[in-house]
Amino acid sequence: MQVKHLLLIAILALTAACSSKQPEVDENLSEVELYQQAQADLDNRSYTQATAKLKALESRYPFGRYAEQAQLELIYAYYKNAEPEAAKSAAERFIRLHPQHANVDYAYYLKGLASFDQDRGLLARFLPLDMTKRDPGAARDSYNEFAQLTSRYPTSRYAPDAKQRMIYLRNLLAAYEVHVAHYYLTRQAYVAAANRGRYVVENFQETPSVGDGLAIMTEAYQRLSLDDLAASSLETLKLNYPDHPSLESGEFVPLEEESDNRSWLAKATLGLIETDTPLPPGETRASQDVIRQYEEAEQQIPRELQQDAKTGETEKKRSFWSYLTFGLFD
Repeated sequence: MQVKHLLLIAILALTAACSSKQPEVDENLSEVELYQQAQADLDNRSYTQATAKLKALESRYPFGRYAEQAQLELIYAYYKNAEPEAAKSAAERFIRLHPQHANVDYAYYLKGLASFDQDRGLLARFLPLDMTKRDPGAARDSYNEFAQLTSRYPTSRYAPDAKQRMIYLRNLLAAYEVHVAHYYLTRQAYVAAANRGRYVVENFQETPSVGDGLAIMTEAYQRLSLDDLAASSLETLKLNYPDHPSLESGEFVPLEEESDNRSWLAKATLGLIETDTPLPPGETRASQDVIRQYEEAEQQIPRELQQDAKTGETEKKRSFWSYLTFGLFD
C-alpha cells in the first residue's frame, strides 16, 4: 500500500509541475465578463483558471466595481488550489489595503486556514503521519492568526470555527512539546526535559498533555536527584491525574529506563570488572568528558602563559636567587 501511495504522490507532483503554467486570458474581455468567467471557474473547481482571471481583473480594472471582490476571492482561489503561501500573501495584502472592509474578517479566516492546512499536504493525506511529531511552525502561525480573528472580530460568523480549530492546534502544540521532552529524556538531557515539561504545565493548561508534562518533570527531577522538586511534581500528578499511565497503584513508573553507562567490559563481566567508577547523581559520561578535556587543555598551556587565578597576572619565570631568598629580593 505504501508503494501505491508513493506512486500516487509522484503522479500528482508531476501533474502539478506540468500544469503550473498560467492559462492565457483574453485581453478583450470586459470587467463583467472576467468576473463572471472567474465565478464559473470557481464553481467548476478550476482554480488555476479562476486565479488567472481574478488577477487579470484586478490588474486591468484596479478601480472597477469588482476590484475589491476579486482580491478577496483570489485568496480563496489560492487556498483551494493548494497554494498556502500565495493565499497568505494575498490575505495580508487585502488586510493592509482594506482594513475597514466589511468582509475583512474573511481574509483573516482564510489566512488562518492556509496555515492550518499547510502541513497537511499530500504526505499527511495519504500516509499515516503523526502530526504532533512534525515541525509546529505552520500550526503556531495558524493559531496566532485565528487568535487575531477571534480577538478583533468576536462576533464574526467565522469565529466559532476558528475557536474550535484553536483548541485542536493548542493540543497539537502541547503534544509536540511532550515529544521533544521525551527525546531529551532518552538523551539523558534531564535539565532540558524538566524545562520542557514545566513549559507544558505553565503554558498549555487544560490540554491533555499537562499530565504528561508533570510526569516528565517528575522523572527528570528524580534522575537529577532533586528529591523535593520530584516529590512536588509527583504529588501534583497524583492529585490532578490519578489515572495517568505513569502511575501504577499510586506509584510512579519512569517512562525511560535508566541508561547503563558502564563500559562493554563491565557489562560482559556482569560488573565483576569495573573500568569506570559509578557516576555521581545527575552526572553523565559526556559531562565528565567535557571536564576532562578542559583540564587536559589547561595543563598543556605553557607555564609562562598561565595566569594566576586570583590576580589574573601571567606567571613570570623566577630566578635561582628568587627561589633562594623566597622572593624577598624580586
